[in-house]
Parts: sequence; C-alpha cells; structure tokens
Amino acid sequence: MIVTTTTAIEGRPVRDYLGVVTGEVIVGANLFRDIFASITDLVGGRSGKYEEVLARARKEAIAEMQSEAKALGGNAVVGVDIDYEVLGQNGSMLMVSVSGTAVIV
Repeated sequence: MIVTTTTAIEGRPVRDYLGVVTGEVIVGANLFRDIFASITDLVGGRSGKYEEVLARARKEAIAEMQSEAKALGGNAVVGVDIDYEVLGQNGSMLMVSVSGTAVIV
C-alpha cells in the first residue's frame, strides 16, 4: 500500500476517495529507559532507547491506518499527517497519531 504525505501520487491518478483514516498508539515510558535517558541528557548525545520506542509507535500507528484504509477497499493513503503528543502525569506517555485519506489509485 502506498502511503504518502503528498496529496497526489505522480503517475497514479486517484480514482476514488474513500474517507479519512487514522491510527493512534500510546506508549508509556519505562523507568529504566528514563534512567538511561537522564544519563544521556547529562553527558550529551542521543537517547537511542526513546528513539526506538518512538519509531516503533510511529510504525504501529501507520500500520493501523493502513488496515483501516484496506478495510474501506483502498490501496493507498494520501495527505498523511503524523503528530506526536506527550500525555500523562509528568509527560510519562507518548501518543503518536496519524491520519490521511484512503483512496483507490
């Protein structure tokens, strides 16, 4: 399935618009990841563990959106928007939400 942030797919005209599709994933921060991230913050550098969690959440949200598009009979999703939000007490959870328009190309 083609998933793109653009509103059109070059060389693949949209035959039918099927509607808005979404995917949301909420992940909690783990105590050990927090400790290691704090150490990384102190000494500088990137927090690989948080990046892994973020990448996994993004992939899962996109997969959920694709499943919704497929259920509508779509073979592509255009105009995809990816948003990140911190939730919970002290920002202990991260939400990744994606949305787009399911289409047939």
